[in-house]
Amino acid sequence: MLVFPRNRREGEKVCQALANRYRPSLKIYRKEKDLDKDLDKDPDKNKKPQDRSPFERLKEFDLMIAIMAVGIVVRLLCDTLEDKWTETPVVAVDSSLRCAVPVVGGHHGANDLALHLAEEMNMFPAITTATDSAGKPSLEGTAERLGAKLVNRECSKEVNLAFLQEDVPILRLKGPKVVMVDDDVAVLKSRGGVVVGLGTRRGVTSREVIDAITTALRSVGKTSGEIRVMATAWIKHDERGIEEAAENLDREVIYLDEHVLNSQTTTTPSRASDLGLIGVAEPAAMALSTRLLMPKKVYGRVTVALGE
Repeated sequence: MLVFPRNRREGEKVCQALANRYRPSLKIYRKEKDLDKDLDKDPDKNKKPQDRSPFERLKEFDLMIAIMAVGIVVRLLCDTLEDKWTETPVVAVDSSLRCAVPVVGGHHGANDLALHLAEEMNMFPAITTATDSAGKPSLEGTAERLGAKLVNRECSKEVNLAFLQEDVPILRLKGPKVVMVDDDVAVLKSRGGVVVGLGTRRGVTSREVIDAITTALRSVGKTSGEIRVMATAWIKHDERGIEEAAENLDREVIYLDEHVLNSQTTTTPSRASDLGLIGVAEPAAMALSTRLLMPKKVYGRVTVALGE
């Protein structure tokens, strides 16, 4: 949290609002000329790293909020910008604490930070990234939801433009294979973790879903903190119980289409055959994982399968 001396109180207020999710620290911004004056008083005194402007030390921080006008932030940032994939996300907040503006790193944490400020402090999140403004997913967000690393970053522009115009399919290829891709195909590599495949009866509650997932994880010696992503069929998109469970577990739900589900080789039969599917929970878990950790099990109105 970077503030001018006159905005210390506002900075402390924002820090308090962030404490439930982030680990904020307050930094008072000292202009370069003020630092130079200090050095002039003692020429033998070396300029310590902590005396440098935080904008010179951006890479030391995961995120930055500057309670300053956007114009000031832009001017101070100009000489530090090199690569959007490594730059620290920065959000500018006005001194009246009414507006949060992601300046750089929107898809890399700044948008989420602005939305958090909107939720906690009723600020207006001035998000300008095209996909978010249109209510569409982004490549960076999709990779994050899947717990994956984007291998070919140069494709991000083309893929994000495609997200604006259509539903971009998510496919998984299991090896060993050799794959050739065009420049507009994103390649994601899994970072590991448990994939929870879900099938539910209509009208299931979030409590039922969470209890089923917790019991399944416990049976294989895993915890909810090890969940990478939750997955189910596209026909479950309107099941509020699944969405609420995912929100409570702080995980994303990936809705897989018929082609992806039916391309898996399941180990147990399923009643989903009535819908033209080989299954829901088990193929959903298999589609996003390397191996099946637990075949599907039924817990009341919820079916769970686990992969990793």
